[in-house]
Amino acid sequence: MCNGLANFLKKRVASSTDLTIYGIQSEEGQALISDFPARLQAIDSVYVIRNGRVYVRSAASIRLLLTMRWYYAMWFPVAWLIPLPLRDAGYWCVSKIRHRFGRREP
Repeated sequence: MCNGLANFLKKRVASSTDLTIYGIQSEEGQALISDFPARLQAIDSVYVIRNGRVYVRSAASIRLLLTMRWYYAMWFPVAWLIPLPLRDAGYWCVSKIRHRFGRREP
């Protein structure tokens, strides 16, 4: 699911956006995460760094909307109105069943 979403995002990034995607287990990803505060390093989630600030879980996912073309980015204010505990609960539910989605047999 993670690779599928990364590919989805890459195809829909706004032309004015500079977006780099690293896997958490990659050397580049680990190098970035090692600079985060200890409480953030322990999180096994998506990280988005925007304007020097680190976002995780649902906040990171919603921030990715800002990197996408306008017809996706316009949903950012609506998504941000959903209270953080509800957003993170939804994110947690999806993260628990994510391995059921996108798996391809070799």
